[in-house]
Amino acid sequence: MNIQAEKLKIMKQVLETDNPRILSSIQKIFERELEDDFWNYLSQSQKEEIKTGLREIENGEIADYEDFMKKYR
Repeated sequence: MNIQAEKLKIMKQVLETDNPRILSSIQKIFERELEDDFWNYLSQSQKEEIKTGLREIENGEIADYEDFMKKYR
C-alpha cells in the first residue's frame, strides 16, 4: 500500500471515531514526534553553524562540489 492510501485510510478512521481515548492517543503520538526532533538535541553552537550555513546558501555563497574536491584529492 502506498503512503497516500495509508494516510487516507487513517484519516477516514479518525473522522469516523467518537472515541476520545483514540483521538488523545493519536495526538500524543504527534506531540512526541515533534518533541523528538533532532533540532532539540543540538547545542546552541551547532544550531548557529547550521543557521550560518543556510544564510550562506541563500546568499549564493556556495562552492561547486567537484571544484572543492579537486583541492583535496
